[in-house]
Amino acid sequence: MTGTKKLARTVGVLYIVGTAAGILSAVCAGPVLNQGGLNELLDTERSLVVGSLLVLLMGFSLAMIPVVLFPLLRKVSEILALGAVLFRGTLEAVAYVAVAFTWLGLVTIGRASAGAGVEQSASLESMRAVLLGAEEWTTLVLAIVFCLGALMIYGVFFASRLVPRWLSAWGLVGAMLYLSVPFLGLVGLDGVGAFMVPLAVQEMGLAGWLIVEGFDADVTGRLLRATHDSAPAGAPIVTARHLGYQP
Repeated sequence: MTGTKKLARTVGVLYIVGTAAGILSAVCAGPVLNQGGLNELLDTERSLVVGSLLVLLMGFSLAMIPVVLFPLLRKVSEILALGAVLFRGTLEAVAYVAVAFTWLGLVTIGRASAGAGVEQSASLESMRAVLLGAEEWTTLVLAIVFCLGALMIYGVFFASRLVPRWLSAWGLVGAMLYLSVPFLGLVGLDGVGAFMVPLAVQEMGLAGWLIVEGFDADVTGRLLRATHDSAPAGAPIVTARHLGYQP
């Protein structure tokens, strides 16, 4: 198996692991977040803890995608490659950690509510409302950061033809639709969650393509040859082996 094939399969697996962890985290924590009352927090704290761990797994998997892709993406556009690492890597990871901490904070509030008096329960309920609000705003920011990073990655894919252009174009359109969701939500429009579906389906299709087909061998070969040909005389040549892959 060539290095570029391993790189593609790694990215495909990261997409699948991150998406699966995200779905499972919603299954675990979603019902708890959508129902009210301190007693429910105390009774379902295990679901929140497991959901938080799954969110962290999702964040790590998805944040590693632009990091793994960086040596390849930078050959097409170093600015977009760095932007993808910043948005889909660093900022997205920070947002996922923030979400996980709000969920764990709810666990702490639930435990503190056991045997609490009327006044203390009212205070804990206020803290619970604040954490839920913080989680909601963090999720909104996360959607924006996620989509901006996705636009950068699919922009490079589309320009370079590392994957079929129809797949990259699908990702670009899906990311723009997804990006509209938080802004439409801010103005009170309901039922816009369906705009997230095209990108979710596309990323699973991309994952499958990368695992089965990988990146276009002609494109990766041309990118590597361009790096070799553009190196100054006497400068060390960055080869596929140095980058961790080869055509």
